[in-house]
Amino acid sequence: MPNSATPTHCPYCALQCGMNLTPVEGGTVEVSERADFPVNRGALCGKGRTAPAVLSSRVRLTSPLVRSGGTLVPASWDEALDRIASELSRTRAEHGPDACGVFGGGGLTNEKAYTLGKFARVVLGTSQIDYNGRFCMSSAAAGGIKAFGLDRGLPFPLEDIPRTGCVILVGSNLAETMPPSLRFFTELRENGGTLIVIDPRRTKTAEQADLHLAPRPGTDLALALGLLHLVVAEGRVDEEYVRERTAGWEEARAAAMAHWPEYVERITGVSVPELRQTVRMFCEPESAMVLTARGPEQQSKGTDTVGAWINLCLATGRAGRPLSGYGCLTGQGNGQGGREHGQKADQLPGYRKLDDPAARRHVAEVWGVDPDSLPGPGRSAYELLDALGSDIKSLLLMGSNPVVSAPHAAHIEERIKSLDFLAVCDVVLSETAALADVVLPVTQWAEETGTTTNLEGRVLLRQRAITPPEGVRSDLEVMRELADRLGVEKGFPTDPEEVFEELRRASAGGAADYSGITYRRLAEENGVFWPCPAPDAQGTGSPEAHPGTPRLFLDRFATPDGRARFVPVSHRAAAEEPDAEYPVLLTTGRVVAQYQSGAQTRRVDELNAAAPGPFVELHPRLAERLGAAEGDPVAVVSRRGRAVAPARITTAIRPDTVFMPFHWYGEGRANTLTNPALDPTSRMPEFKTCAVRLETVGS
Repeated sequence: MPNSATPTHCPYCALQCGMNLTPVEGGTVEVSERADFPVNRGALCGKGRTAPAVLSSRVRLTSPLVRSGGTLVPASWDEALDRIASELSRTRAEHGPDACGVFGGGGLTNEKAYTLGKFARVVLGTSQIDYNGRFCMSSAAAGGIKAFGLDRGLPFPLEDIPRTGCVILVGSNLAETMPPSLRFFTELRENGGTLIVIDPRRTKTAEQADLHLAPRPGTDLALALGLLHLVVAEGRVDEEYVRERTAGWEEARAAAMAHWPEYVERITGVSVPELRQTVRMFCEPESAMVLTARGPEQQSKGTDTVGAWINLCLATGRAGRPLSGYGCLTGQGNGQGGREHGQKADQLPGYRKLDDPAARRHVAEVWGVDPDSLPGPGRSAYELLDALGSDIKSLLLMGSNPVVSAPHAAHIEERIKSLDFLAVCDVVLSETAALADVVLPVTQWAEETGTTTNLEGRVLLRQRAITPPEGVRSDLEVMRELADRLGVEKGFPTDPEEVFEELRRASAGGAADYSGITYRRLAEENGVFWPCPAPDAQGTGSPEAHPGTPRLFLDRFATPDGRARFVPVSHRAAAEEPDAEYPVLLTTGRVVAQYQSGAQTRRVDELNAAAPGPFVELHPRLAERLGAAEGDPVAVVSRRGRAVAPARITTAIRPDTVFMPFHWYGEGRANTLTNPALDPTSRMPEFKTCAVRLETVGS
C-alpha cells in the first residue's frame, strides 16, 4: 500500500477518537495525531496510541482453529466453516431454531452488528440473540425512551459541555475510562462553570470536581430523589417549562417528596449541607446537564435511577434546551450503533421494536422475507448466557469475552462449557475463545472499513489502512460463507459500503434513521449525527441533504404529543445488602491502561507495565480491621465465589466499600463475585454493588 496516512478512529471506547494511520514495516501501522476531529482534537490515551500492537501476528490469531482430541489445532477455512454450519444445522434439526444462540458485541461496526442480527433471524431463524452492550447502556436507554421517547447517548455534542453552567457527573471516572474527554470538563471550569462528581471513590475525575459526593454504592436513586425534594422545597421548579413541555409531574413530585433530606442522608451517607449545595450549584446557572455512566446504571434498579436523574432535569427545565439536558456516557466503541441495528434481543434496524408489526413489515421488505418468518423477541444477554447448555445448545459468538465480562462469571463459564458446540470469531484467543470448538480469526479496525456511532450519536467512518494477514477474514465474509452453507445464498454481501446502503434502507423512518447518511458524507463531514433522513423523506420535495441532528429535543421530544414524561420512582434497596456474614460492599470498574475484559489490551506490553494485574482497593480503617498491609493478598468472597488480589490501601474510598477492576481472568476475576440480579426493565445486571466479606490469605 502507498505510504500515506489514512484518517480513521480508535478501536476502543465510545469517544471513537480520530487518528491517522500510516503503514510501516511488519504489516502494522503507526498512529499519529488527527487534530481535525472535534471529539479529541488530536489527543489520544495510552490505549489508542498502542492499539497497533494488537495487529502483530505475535499476539493475534492468523489461522482458524478447530478442536480435535480436546485441543485447538490449526485448520483450513473450509474445514472450520463446514464444521460450524454442520453443527448449527444439526442443532436446528434436533432441537429447533431457538436452540441456536448468537451473542454479539458493542465493538462490532454497524455493518457487522446489522448483518449479525439479520443472520440470526433470517438464516438461523432464532430469537436467541443479544450482545454485551446489554451490560453497558441498557438502563440509560430504557430510561431515555420512557422519558423522551428516544435513546441516544448524548442528545448534544461534547463541544456543548464547556459552555454550560454546571455538570453533575454520576458514576463516571472518565479521567481513566475516556481520558481525552476530560478536557471538555476542564474547559467548563475555566469558563466559570462547575463540576459535581458523584462516586463512592475519590477518583482522578473526582479530584477535578468543585464538589465530590461519595454516596454508598447502590443509593444513587435515593440521592437523585433527595435532590428533587429540595428543588421542590426551595421553590426551584421551572413551573412554566413543566406545564408546557412535560407530563406526569404531580405523580413524580409526590414520590420525590417522600425522600426528605435527612432520610436521604441516612441512606446515602451524603450530608444534608452537601445535598443543598448540589441543588444550589445545579439550579443557579441558566443551563446545566446531568451525565450518567455505569455507576447508577449497572444496578437492579438502574432504569428507575436514570429516571430519577431525568426527573431532576425536567423539573428544573434542563432538557430540550440549549446547553442543557440529560445524557449517558456510552462505554463501548460502538455501544450506541450496536444497539440500534438489530443485534439486541428485542430490536430491528433503525431502533425499531421487534414486536411492532409495522417495523417487521418494513425490515422484512428490505430483507426480502415474509414478516411472519421473523422470530419474536428473545432472551436478554445474561438470561441468554444462563440458558446455555440447557435450552440453547449451540452458540455463535462475535466480539465478546463473557468468561471475564459477565456477572457471576464462574457460573457463566460453566454454562459455556456445557454447550454442545461453541464457535467464536475474534482477533485474539480470548478466555472465551479458548473454550470454543471452532475459532475464526477476523479482521480488526485498521484492516477493515466500516462505520461506528460514538457516544454523541455521531456516525463515523473507519477506513482500512492496511491489508490483513493471510488467513484472516472479515466477520462479513464469515457470515456470508455460513449463510451459503446453511442454504441462504443471497442477502449477505461482504463489501461494507454495500451493507451500509442496505442498512440505510432498513433504518429509514425509524428512530435511528441513517437513510440520509453515505460513506462520502461521513468522510467529508467528519461524521453525521442521526437521525438523518434521506432527502425528501418527509415529502417536502426538497432535494437537499439533511444536515443531521447534533442536538435533539429543542423543539419537541420524541413522544406522540412532543412532551417529556416524568416517571414516578421511589428508592429501594440493592438486590443484595450487607449483613453479618457479608458486611462490606463491593463495586467494580476500570483502570486507564486496560479496556473491558482486557482481551486485547492485556496483550500490549506498555499497558501491562502500567496495569499488570487486579487489586483490591480498601480504606485504611478496613485494612486495619482485616490486618492487611499494602500489597498483601486479600480474598474477597461473595455468595457466588472468591477472588484474590493484592491490597491497595487508600483514603480515596469509603470505609464500608472495596473496589476491584474487572479486566482480568483467573483468581483475581472481579466478576466471579458480582450479582446477576437484573433490572426488571432493562435486564441490566447489578455489577456495581454486592455484599462481600474480606479474608487474609496466608503467605
